[in-house]
Amino acid sequence: MHKLDLHRQDLLVASNFIGSDWVGASSGRRFDVTDPSDGSLIASVPDSGKEDAEFALEAAHVAFASWRTTTARERADLLKRWHALVTQNEEDLARLIAREQGKPLAEGLGEVQYAASYIEWFAEGAAHVTGDVIASPTRQRRMMAVKEPVGVVAVVTPWNFPAAMIARKIAPALAAGCTVVAKPAEDTPLTALALARLALEAGLPAGVLNVVCASRSNTPSVVDTWLDDVRVRKVSFTGSTPIGKRLAERSAPTLKKLSLELGGNAPFIVFDDADLTAAAAGLLAAKFRNSGQTCVSPNRVFVQAGVYEDFADRITQLVARLKVGAAHEDNVQIGPLINARAAEKVVTHIGDALHRGARLLVGGERARGNFITPAVLVDVDDKMLVSCEETFGPVVAISRFSTEEEVLQKANDTPFGLASYFYTRDAARIWRFSEQLETGIVGINEGITSSAAAPFGGIKESGYGREGSIHGIDDYLHLKYLCHGGLS
Repeated sequence: MHKLDLHRQDLLVASNFIGSDWVGASSGRRFDVTDPSDGSLIASVPDSGKEDAEFALEAAHVAFASWRTTTARERADLLKRWHALVTQNEEDLARLIAREQGKPLAEGLGEVQYAASYIEWFAEGAAHVTGDVIASPTRQRRMMAVKEPVGVVAVVTPWNFPAAMIARKIAPALAAGCTVVAKPAEDTPLTALALARLALEAGLPAGVLNVVCASRSNTPSVVDTWLDDVRVRKVSFTGSTPIGKRLAERSAPTLKKLSLELGGNAPFIVFDDADLTAAAAGLLAAKFRNSGQTCVSPNRVFVQAGVYEDFADRITQLVARLKVGAAHEDNVQIGPLINARAAEKVVTHIGDALHRGARLLVGGERARGNFITPAVLVDVDDKMLVSCEETFGPVVAISRFSTEEEVLQKANDTPFGLASYFYTRDAARIWRFSEQLETGIVGINEGITSSAAAPFGGIKESGYGREGSIHGIDDYLHLKYLCHGGLS
């Protein structure tokens, strides 16, 4: 058996999931899903269009009428069954992720467990959605506020975390009593389809969850169908800021509720009083997870002048030890980038930095295909592409700073505000600095911040809305005020 072969072959699904049926695109067209490490074919899936999007929406709309009336406990029990099946099949799901997304198998397994934690979290939270009894100003009234599901939710997910992103959106939607139409990224649809199969196996009623695949060229016709239709009452999207703005604009005529988790340009700051060993380990974990292809990945590394050379040397030694290879190879830590466009962007960023005066201490080579050896650049300035744009690849770009005031200005000098990180042992600075950073997430002496219990999301042009935590279900609910008068 090959290391990435599935034990359950039925989890490799190559059809849309609409209602409770596995179907092709109405046009009959399909597109290929390939392994980013070598370009080999994994499967061909439906290349859906407007008609398929409408079929899925109709199924979700019809299902909402009954799904919304289920009790919170019934929804929680179903999510718990889904969680159990995801956990039981975590190795196969990890293999699917490794094949279609390229991340090392151990990382794929970690992602499945992370995805499962969201299903479990919202299963437990479904029964804890409560309203308010409001003190009435008169004796003749009774007043209360109740929370109700918003309706059909359209979910559009990215390729970098094909299990976690879809679970983080679908689980709270289902827990709230909403139904879902979902469009996974064209590079990584197979994991979403496998999760849908397990949800069906868990007993999910027909039409509550629908998954429609589409190529890059056909994606606008699918998503625009949902954006234009009044039956879709909420859109949850993770992806680039330009696309997020377009979704907001397109959904404005029907005033849909939106959750947008968009681009980032995360600063990682090392003060001269930091534990440099911990800081280097934290940067390694935060930067090179999924080959740097994470929205919260540190993009700009600022190191105070007094420890600049020491820290650069420490991180260079750690990076030099990282093993690059395909997911099925042993002890691999850095997989391929998702496609040739992504690899070319990283090469361009490195070349621009070197042209403008940066120095390359290690890596930065396009080894083969979509593989980039992890790199460390020093003497980076704020005019270089690695500082201005989200590189989304395995590149550490280090700049020098002198004062706290200087680095705060640099850290906040970006339209994005998703995540930030800083290392210091000064307790007063921790509170002072964290309060002034303009990001939705702050890692303090910590490189890995993600948890189902924590609110995930950004500010500024990194979007709005939160996923996970006790706040994550609120975006799938609306508040209704009930006023009962005529009482004596």
